[in-house]
Amino acid sequence: METLVSSDAQIEILASGFEWAEGPLWLEDQQALIFTDVPTNKIWKWTEQDSLGLYLEPSGYLGDRTDKNEPGANGLALDAAGNLILCQHGDRQIGKMRASTEAPEAEYEALATGYEGKRFNSPNDLVFNSKGQLFFTDPPYGMDPWDEKELDWQGVYRLDPDGKVSLLLDSLSRPNGIGLSPDQKTLYIAQSDPKKARYYSFELDEYGNVLAGKVLFDATSLQSESKKGLPDGLKVHSSGILFATGPGGVLVISPEGKHLGTILTENGTANCGLDSEEKYLYMTADGFLLRIKLNGTE
Repeated sequence: METLVSSDAQIEILASGFEWAEGPLWLEDQQALIFTDVPTNKIWKWTEQDSLGLYLEPSGYLGDRTDKNEPGANGLALDAAGNLILCQHGDRQIGKMRASTEAPEAEYEALATGYEGKRFNSPNDLVFNSKGQLFFTDPPYGMDPWDEKELDWQGVYRLDPDGKVSLLLDSLSRPNGIGLSPDQKTLYIAQSDPKKARYYSFELDEYGNVLAGKVLFDATSLQSESKKGLPDGLKVHSSGILFATGPGGVLVISPEGKHLGTILTENGTANCGLDSEEKYLYMTADGFLLRIKLNGTE
């Protein structure tokens, strides 16, 4: 734990006042962090120089309904060309827009909207591999109401560069955060089920198919009144260690499944992200954007 986070490291509050902050993503070309506020259908941008500003609205739903509880985008990623790829709750799709402009517009191309003729639930989190394959989770949290569900499972999918969508997993009750090991041979999934609050690892073949899987770490027993939150978003450090949101804040877990420690945020923590130099871990925790300094970056 000490190799990554000093025991006396202090959490900084960078911004607050959000309904449910999610999806932190570092934009290297702008030296900025963008993140979503899912209930308000917005994406915010934070920089060291200019602090906080609105980046994009709407982010995940362009329709006319006003009864949606979580219409906005959730997880964010950049493709190899620098396009912003969004898990769009309200529109129930993986969408794409340009991320290289200082004044982005809410115009999206649908990359994937469903599987075998049925609409996705509400794509939640995503990660690219070096081949341009996109792995993403599809729990029902963004659906209003859940009886609009068309699929009989909460899936984990792979979107290939040619547009083909493949179902990788249909056995997880609430797949949520997702990440890849540095060698891209292991897929990590967080399951935000209070009865089975777990992090899973799945072995991938060279084509991006799941070969085998196991429970990497079970956090069910860590839940308490003082340690709020469930397994949600996660990021994989270049060392292979996982920063995985869960009970109490952000759990630090080795690739072998050992719980090294927890960064305590005192809030339900939705997701986390790293800057390109891994100097800071940025965390979205309830209504807050936080960060903590990491070791090994001087």
